[in-house]
Amino acid sequence: MTVTRRGFLASLPAAVVAACGVAAVPGAPGPVSSQVPPPAPPTPAPPPAPDGPARELVHATSGRAEVALTFHGAGDRGLARSILTTLAERSAAVTVLAVGTWLAQYPDVAKLVTDHGHELGNHTWSHPTLTGMTTAAVRSEIERCRDRIAALTGGPGAFFRPSAAQHATPEVLRLAGAAGYPTVLSYDVDSRDFTDPGPVAIRRAVATSNAGSVVSMHLGHPGTLAALPGVLDDLGHRGLTPVTASALFR
Repeated sequence: MTVTRRGFLASLPAAVVAACGVAAVPGAPGPVSSQVPPPAPPTPAPPPAPDGPARELVHATSGRAEVALTFHGAGDRGLARSILTTLAERSAAVTVLAVGTWLAQYPDVAKLVTDHGHELGNHTWSHPTLTGMTTAAVRSEIERCRDRIAALTGGPGAFFRPSAAQHATPEVLRLAGAAGYPTVLSYDVDSRDFTDPGPVAIRRAVATSNAGSVVSMHLGHPGTLAALPGVLDDLGHRGLTPVTASALFR
């Protein structure tokens, strides 16, 4: 049987043909890549659940002259940036308990929080009143926000804080523990800044804090930003250092 030059070249691997400086023949098999595409990054797994319900933290008893300013994470992104920047410029580290829908709307705010040296926690997915909701609905509020934080940062966040309540119910403590949070962060000082009472009233409310206090504040209110310089001055004059909640309870 006579083999033509075209047929002979078509029978050779394409790499051999190319090495010989001969143009590839149409219909001949192409080179096979030896490179394997990198695997997709794994989805962060939920953290292991603690043995039993979460513990509620309200006021530290270490005796150190520290307070934790904690902020409800929601509202205008520009205002949040100004508050977080002001705090960082004054060397005040804080804890931001973020609402999941806020993180979904502005994915970059998680990095904004951590890049300024602050810490991030979970404040439910949509900030409902948890009392009266079904167990399944409360669990979803905790876990959806947890999963959003994990997708953005690689971890579930430092704490869980229930929405629309100062303290967690036994059921919320149980569900938070099951979702991987060993502690639920409450507070003993409420700035009431979400009512927009004005900078003077906010400053007066925060001034009731003492060593070990956890203060509740909000990112999404202009009065909070206006009050911050005075709040930080007052704490400094009393020898109190603002730290993250993790540092306060270490």
